[in-house]
Amino acid sequence: MDAQQCILTRRSVRQFADRPVSRELLEKVVSLASYAPSWKNTQISRYIAIEDPATRETIASEYCLPGANNPTIIRACPLLVAQTFVKARSGYERDGSFTTDREAGWQYYDCGIAAQTFCLAAHELGLGTVIMGIFDRKRLQAYLEVPEEQELMALIAVGWPGGAELTAPKRKDVDILLSYR
Repeated sequence: MDAQQCILTRRSVRQFADRPVSRELLEKVVSLASYAPSWKNTQISRYIAIEDPATRETIASEYCLPGANNPTIIRACPLLVAQTFVKARSGYERDGSFTTDREAGWQYYDCGIAAQTFCLAAHELGLGTVIMGIFDRKRLQAYLEVPEEQELMALIAVGWPGGAELTAPKRKDVDILLSYR
């Protein structure tokens, strides 16, 4: 699959086949995601694979915020990945000062790039993914025992796509997205 096809055909998958994702395949996805660009090549993204159905059920029932579809997705996926990041590296100088007025915001930017790279790599390998952020971050971070020097960023449901074929929603025209000066 070439890059254009991967970008044009990747969709957020919320229904999964009842089929496990091998550790070998997940490791390949993470290996590919490690090539995502990051601030001064800090590579701050880390991943926690949650294979245990009971743990996923606890996350779905106790840590998702009301009104979101996340519990249904988490219960359906065979693998949930918690993306974390190493704090105080991206956007910082060696002396601990910020490099730009974006301050610590670069770490979120780098995590977004890494998460999208993760999802594109998974798609190219036949897996479906959806990035989720509607959860009680601080409580879930404690439950997952995220190391002190890291922070929980997102949850990514991973699995073999199931259900109906997904089509792309309408996209904004380039003349709305692009301006010249």
